[in-house]
Amino acid sequence: MPKIMKSLNSISRCQSTYRSVKLSADGICACHHSFILIISRHPGYSQEDITREICLNKSTVARTLNHLESVGYITRIPDSDDKRRILVYPTEKMLLILPKVRAVSKDWNDRITEGISDEEMQVFHSVLSRMEQRAKEIIGEL
Repeated sequence: MPKIMKSLNSISRCQSTYRSVKLSADGICACHHSFILIISRHPGYSQEDITREICLNKSTVARTLNHLESVGYITRIPDSDDKRRILVYPTEKMLLILPKVRAVSKDWNDRITEGISDEEMQVFHSVLSRMEQRAKEIIGEL
């Protein structure tokens, strides 16, 4: 069997380096990228929702959100129905940087998939999506 995880991890590390270089002037690290996209797409998501979507542990999500709040990219507000639940909202500062974050993602995706046909990408995405779903099921069984 091919070393799929090795290749995926290598691509992910390269992508992190690319994001870091392209976004560092704005005070954004590679790890903030996913948070920015999710929070801007789902204003009012809870920290638990973000934890599930990104597949990170609660403490890592809390630390990252603390940082994003300290630099003015998000606000966190207790849910009026359940004070233990914290809702996360993008600030104007985040919404202003969002087009650049999206552009960096698009540029990376365009460059990494250059020379790969649409049909190949559809097959690859289908297989990878099934693997992702299975991985989440396995974690859910733990």
